[in-house]
Amino acid sequence: MPQTTATQSERLIKKYPNRRLYDTQTSAYITLADIKQLVLDHAVFRVVDAKSGDDLTRSILLQIILEEESGGVPMFSANALAQIIRFYGHAMQGVMGTFLEKNIQVLMDIQDRMTEQSQGLYQQHFGPEAWAQLMNMQTPALQNMMNNYIEQSRNLFVQMQDQMQDQTRSLFTGFPFPGQPDTGKKKG
Repeated sequence: MPQTTATQSERLIKKYPNRRLYDTQTSAYITLADIKQLVLDHAVFRVVDAKSGDDLTRSILLQIILEEESGGVPMFSANALAQIIRFYGHAMQGVMGTFLEKNIQVLMDIQDRMTEQSQGLYQQHFGPEAWAQLMNMQTPALQNMMNNYIEQSRNLFVQMQDQMQDQTRSLFTGFPFPGQPDTGKKKG
């Protein structure tokens, strides 16, 4: 009797010193375009160095992003890329990665909800062309919604920062710090 698995097994791609990528599942050499298609198909995969076994998945995904940004319409402006670079080595680096990941997930959730709603309304699956037309019509509304979301996120972050500062001050009220009002008892 055939065995079915509930989870998709991880596909292993080996990268050889000659920069060629080998898909161990299909026993064939593949290209970055093929890996991009795996991403679009939500396939679970990992790219490893054939010699050392080092995980190269992130590096390969970054190459795909670089190719996408170089051709067609880029997703990131030069200013956005410069801001991202500035976060490397900064104390907020970990927060920035998590923030971007969560916000991308929010956008994916919005897209999923819109897809579900469109299927209910039109009894058909929207293709890429239909999505492009819908997004062109809805761009101002979506931008406004995203601006409101970003403003709410900013306000929440500022509130969190203020609360952390207040908690830190309350923990160290007995210690004199330069520029802080002396809240301790005065000696007489």
